[in-house]
Amino acid sequence: MGDVAMAVPVLNALEKQHPNLKITVLSKPFLKPLFDGLKNVTFYAAEVDGKHKGFFGIYKLFKELKSLNIDAVADLHNVLRSKVLRTFFKLTLAKVAFVDKGRSEKRALTQTNNKVFKQLKSTHERYADVFRNLGFNLDLSSPEFQAKKELTPEILEITGVKNTKWIGIAPFATYKSKMYPLDLMEKVIDELSKQNFKIILFGGGKKEIELLENLAYKFENTINVAGKLKLNQELSLISNLEVMVSMDSGNAHFAAMLGINTITIWGITHPFAGFAPFSQPLENAILPDLKKYPNIPCSIYGNKVCDGYNDVMQSIPSKTIIEKVLETLS
Repeated sequence: MGDVAMAVPVLNALEKQHPNLKITVLSKPFLKPLFDGLKNVTFYAAEVDGKHKGFFGIYKLFKELKSLNIDAVADLHNVLRSKVLRTFFKLTLAKVAFVDKGRSEKRALTQTNNKVFKQLKSTHERYADVFRNLGFNLDLSSPEFQAKKELTPEILEITGVKNTKWIGIAPFATYKSKMYPLDLMEKVIDELSKQNFKIILFGGGKKEIELLENLAYKFENTINVAGKLKLNQELSLISNLEVMVSMDSGNAHFAAMLGINTITIWGITHPFAGFAPFSQPLENAILPDLKKYPNIPCSIYGNKVCDGYNDVMQSIPSKTIIEKVLETLS
């Protein structure tokens, strides 16, 4: 979801800088709400587990899309399925461009020996390059964000009326190596919840929801919304936060694409790989002790852990996160 969310500010800039352009986004059905605020964007659902599954399913999808009179294809995924689809379009002489993921650069960044530790091109700029290669000038340097979304009665029934500053906290990630220890996160929540802020917990999955419910019960001014809202409602809620605290995960990108101050906590991954949230200052990325753990990043996605690097996040004091949140709020 994070990779898809990172495309949103790029498409937002594209439609503003090329207002006569009609854009069709192809993705999985449940991701449609991510694009709801884009006026010139139409969403087309790829049912990859249903009628669009496999080679012949992709061909069927191509036939459906061809009827839309598409002039150019921007492949922001560049995986086997999208390669097959774009090849069909190429055979019709449509313009085709695809994302360069910079795999060799990322290998150099994450290798233990002869590490090349430098900032790589952001994923947002890599996406923008795809459209540039199709002939569209595109500048991401002065972003415009959508207005805050409405807090519907269904949302307010869970959150209550907003009469103080709201802090979102998303403490989970796909891999444990990217998750701040829960006992330390409890210290963060405890301190912030005492200062007349409302803490709103985000997450997903049965086990995560149970843990978040326990946290919400344990601390004052703290509520859990995981499992209680649909994606479009979560996005509306996030757009009304003052700040989001997240791991290197999807919720960080949801908040950033909506123009919300986003503080990220990093483990064995690193923002140099290009996956930092959109338009957020590097100071908002809280990192482990890199002197103690010089091989960071030892993974792009967090699925590979260097020997002895299982507890790198223990080197981040809870006080550091609390102070960064308070600084951002002030």
